[in-house]
Amino acid sequence: MTTHAVQIDARDAHTAVLVTPAAYTDMTAWHETVAELRAEAPIHRVELEGWTPFWAVLSHAEVTEVSRRSDVFWNTERSAPAPDAQYDLLAALGLELPKTLVHLHGEAHAKYRAVTSDWFKPAAVKKLQPAVDSIAEEYAQRLVDFGGCCDFAQDIAVPFTTHVIMTIFGVPASDERLMLELTQGLFGAGDPEYLGDATDPVELVGRTIQKFSDYFDELTAKRRAHPTDDLATVIANGQVDGEPLGDAERLWYYIIVATAGHDTTSYALSGGMEALLGHRAQLDALAGDPGLLHNAAEEILRWTSPVRSFFRWAHEDVELRNGAVIPAGDVVLTSYPSANRDEAVFDDSMAFDIYRPNADRLLSFGMGVHHCLGAQVGRRELRALLAKVLDRTASIELDGAPEWVSSHFVGGVKHLPISYTLR
Repeated sequence: MTTHAVQIDARDAHTAVLVTPAAYTDMTAWHETVAELRAEAPIHRVELEGWTPFWAVLSHAEVTEVSRRSDVFWNTERSAPAPDAQYDLLAALGLELPKTLVHLHGEAHAKYRAVTSDWFKPAAVKKLQPAVDSIAEEYAQRLVDFGGCCDFAQDIAVPFTTHVIMTIFGVPASDERLMLELTQGLFGAGDPEYLGDATDPVELVGRTIQKFSDYFDELTAKRRAHPTDDLATVIANGQVDGEPLGDAERLWYYIIVATAGHDTTSYALSGGMEALLGHRAQLDALAGDPGLLHNAAEEILRWTSPVRSFFRWAHEDVELRNGAVIPAGDVVLTSYPSANRDEAVFDDSMAFDIYRPNADRLLSFGMGVHHCLGAQVGRRELRALLAKVLDRTASIELDGAPEWVSSHFVGGVKHLPISYTLR
């Protein structure tokens, strides 16, 4: 094997943007910095105080390779990038570390994924389209109620995606606000806007997990006593190797569906609308030709990359195609926003282009055995709402500065003030 291909000085502050929540509030600057790193090398050694040292994988080819080689790059309970102290504190609080499809590996991952996989197969997802269209129509109609101006992110995208996933889940509409607050308590904990009365992000996460546990314990009891035709019933009564899901595994199954099922898609919608408003000709073309929606959705997902990164652990010494050696026990960070702007794959990668011929090479949903289970649901939501909104509006304009959430894990445009006229 060759030696380590690239080792950047640990004092190089540029690499800190990869795991600094505030850095993601200015994505233009973030991409400029990361493009420089990517031009230097596809993989960088990163050593930051408070973090386990890791190898940042920035190129499309290497992120794809790491994602596909799940035999040697393992997901663990620390797959969501976070400072060591955050995980240590959760453990000290007596909270079990996550056991979701994101964190499980190998045979265990395959068995737990199988519990709900039938719900996300193409034929099953296709049957959801009428419900998705109906909900999209409901939220496009809200533009009438808002009277010509609103926050597209908070007033339309977030409640729309929440309603879709909760409808699939079987959670009553009256509890959707609670689910949204809990989601923000997990994925937005690094953003001051979502801290609420918590004094520390870890405190908020711990309290949020406990609230999730209380809610879903009650829901489990209901669905076991009175099964219905919804995803919550499947999880409540799910089995692995003939045994019911463990308490922690069941809780985290609920959480990952309830949170990732809408948060990522809402950021794609708000970020996609922000991009379209900055490219008027493309917005007008999309409004005039719904046939462009499929490719436009792919470009939006490439452009927004709502999931920022994951950690994976090398189970053995691994030599990647570019010659870099990742020693056994080391951590790699797969940067999806970086991979989705790789100039080696996407011509003029920093340009938003709904006509891009290879937009479907995006890595926003991951790759390999951990490819996002709900990817097709998210795509359908994106296309459905955009179609309804563009059909309902004669014009849309920005009505203030967009704001991005402060988060290095899952994020995007959290506020998008718009003004519009209706057809």
